[in-house]
Amino acid sequence: MTSVTLIGTRLAEEGTEFVYQGESPDCEGCPYRDQCLNLTEGVRYQVTNVRKSGTLECAVHDTGVTAVDVEPTSVRAAVPSTGAYAGSTARLEGPCPHTDCPSHPYCEPVGAEFDTSYTIREVIGDPPHDFCMLDRDLTLAELEPNESE
Repeated sequence: MTSVTLIGTRLAEEGTEFVYQGESPDCEGCPYRDQCLNLTEGVRYQVTNVRKSGTLECAVHDTGVTAVDVEPTSVRAAVPSTGAYAGSTARLEGPCPHTDCPSHPYCEPVGAEFDTSYTIREVIGDPPHDFCMLDRDLTLAELEPNESE
């Protein structure tokens, strides 16, 4: 579902992905709060259109903000291999302390939560690691945006 929001002009380019982090203390008293703070915190979005509406001053973004259309987008993640197929649901295994592992960004992907079930859009295949240091049997998958968001 497409939403119109305001984002920093440096991010305002079709295809740019970001995870909405919520309100900054600098947003207090801003006349554009309702247009900026209308997304779901922690969800990954993709800019689908940059509107030709000009630039507005902003206390958070040094070059101001502009209006864009955004949609929730998929998240690539390492999920349990058992039962992982397109259309099935999966949850992330949980935190991993091995930050130097090449699969770590997929085991703890930005824009996905550990306590949430996601529908698998597509199974990609083996994650980039040679072996899991936590002995988890994982596969790389593209997760649908959470419908409840």
